[in-house]
Amino acid sequence: MARIIHLVRHGHHALLGRTLCGRMNGITLDEIGCAEMARCAVTVSPRPALIQSSPQRRCMQSACILAAHFALPIEIVPALDELDYGEWTGRSFEELNDDPQWSRWNRRRGSTRPPGGESMRSLQNRVVDHLKQLRNDHSAGTVIAVSHAEPIRAALLHYARMRLDDFLSIEIDPSSISTLSVDNRGFKIMRINQRVPA
Repeated sequence: MARIIHLVRHGHHALLGRTLCGRMNGITLDEIGCAEMARCAVTVSPRPALIQSSPQRRCMQSACILAAHFALPIEIVPALDELDYGEWTGRSFEELNDDPQWSRWNRRRGSTRPPGGESMRSLQNRVVDHLKQLRNDHSAGTVIAVSHAEPIRAALLHYARMRLDDFLSIEIDPSSISTLSVDNRGFKIMRINQRVPA
């Protein structure tokens, strides 16, 4: 079984903090993000046996930097994909702050969803189901799963037995590492949002 699972958020990109990128095409790491992921690679321990990635380009780029360091291939995993933000995809946060639906969404993540998008419950279920599959993979050992803030938060809330409405209480920075340990009893959170050294 997978004994250690490192949930790694992709590195910095030029639209971070300004635009809700979601599943927008063509979002790539900038120089800051590439440098962050290079530092992340030397921070991860123990050495992984498997590297997985969300299908989004910024995650695959991040995973490639890790994979080059560890001389491993990358497995693309749709379950690690970003939340589908529907009609909000590509809108600026400045614009969204004037949208009452956005305010409701950030207060009640467990019972609302983006217009035309995916619910947090659906996101949480697909990520947790994938992590359960990893637990049963006897060849895995240590795994790096490169994903996005929302899927990582959703998984951590599940294992911390916290409500989805408490979503924003967990900070997940670019290129951060959140680690789960796995044994026959289940999953345990070892660390949340470990930042790479500057």
